[in-house]
Amino acid sequence: QVQLVESGGGLVQPGGSLRVSCAASGRTDNRYTMGWFRQVPGKEHEFVSAIDWRGFTTKYADSVKGRFTISRDNVKNTMYLQMNSLKPEDTAVYYCAADTTWYRLIEVPSDYEYWGQGTQVTVSS
Repeated sequence: QVQLVESGGGLVQPGGSLRVSCAASGRTDNRYTMGWFRQVPGKEHEFVSAIDWRGFTTKYADSVKGRFTISRDNVKNTMYLQMNSLKPEDTAVYYCAADTTWYRLIEVPSDYEYWGQGTQVTVSS
């Protein structure tokens, strides 16, 4: 079992930056892949980024590539998403996810076993 808790969401102006965090607990090791998704009302979860269990390999959606950076600190059991040059279309609830399929990055929401409760990010002037 892995419990995930997101934090760090909020209101930011277009062009601004924000970092959201995902604290993980419940396992004695960190051998699980993790990812970030976002969702707006009426739409499915959208893949944002994923990171392997060691933090060495990452993947990004084209819409955020070059603006967002995913990272994880396995000592603190925390994953981060640094979001720069934010746009109004980045407004969504951001969710972190984890899965014990540690050997590959995962982009499909249904392939993740564990989810956080989400944190709202609003980009508006």
